[in-house]
Amino acid sequence: MKWLLALLLTFLAAAPAAADELRPGYLELTQQDTQHWKLVWKAPVLGGLATHARPLVPPQCRQSLPQARLEGAALVAESTLTCSKDLAGSEVGLTGMDAAFTDALVRVAPLGRPVQAARLTPGHSTINVTTVPDRWDVARSYFVLGVEHILTGYDHLLFVVSLVLLLGRVGVVVRAATAFTVAHSLTLIGTTLGVIGLAQAPVEALIALSIVFLAVEVVKQDPAVPRLSERIPWVVAFGFGLIHGFGFAGALREIGLPEGDVPTALLTFNLGVEVGQLLIVAATLTVLALVRRLAPPALRPVRVAASYAIGITASFWFLQRLVG
Repeated sequence: MKWLLALLLTFLAAAPAAADELRPGYLELTQQDTQHWKLVWKAPVLGGLATHARPLVPPQCRQSLPQARLEGAALVAESTLTCSKDLAGSEVGLTGMDAAFTDALVRVAPLGRPVQAARLTPGHSTINVTTVPDRWDVARSYFVLGVEHILTGYDHLLFVVSLVLLLGRVGVVVRAATAFTVAHSLTLIGTTLGVIGLAQAPVEALIALSIVFLAVEVVKQDPAVPRLSERIPWVVAFGFGLIHGFGFAGALREIGLPEGDVPTALLTFNLGVEVGQLLIVAATLTVLALVRRLAPPALRPVRVAASYAIGITASFWFLQRLVG
């Protein structure tokens, strides 16, 4: 069992502490007047976009010298495009994405026309600027971002895994996961719309602490004396879901919401998060079912070993986020 614990620790410790930062890059073109556009390129340091990818501008545009700065774990470059004619019908996007390990979101905001948003990938790194954008582009892009965030946002992922490890049974897990979903949806929507809000730094620390709490609950689990999280799991999940919702909102602020399509983007991002969450629940339950079927005596040791690995990782995150 020691080798299993070591393997889990090695894998989880490699996860970045700022797990709520969205990994995709972000390219935004905002029209200022008939000839000028503001270009903002935000590239995460991890993933290769900052070192390999560059904005691709139409041939009728002349780009000023970019003003670059570091913001957290991302490189942000701003410049001005002076264009001899409208961008409609032109290609915009990124070059060098084939050498990167992540994708990007592009947002084109012309004057007097709807915003166009799309997801760029190494195999599809440009878009054609249209006069009438497809509304489903926004829905598809933010849905995929939601799925990616829960699957690569390691703290949320470990929280859901810990919840499944603690409760184990499908019915109980579903009820607790539903409470978690309702709660983080409330704070995600409220924060994004400006109704409520919390500073991101304490939220990140509390999210890490919520994972530590669940890991301890799994390790100290005693069938004869059910713990608080086992007696009222939906209440515990709802409370922590409110905190995690602030984390999701912070991640969504990293890329922004397309003007005129805020409800669509917010809804589909949240749906993407839920689909990703269901995938995590299903995968964890499947692994537990396989262990229970193939080696029943190993079930408890496997759950405890995984919880120790998760708890140690989350404790490191908590201390790191606490001291900044």
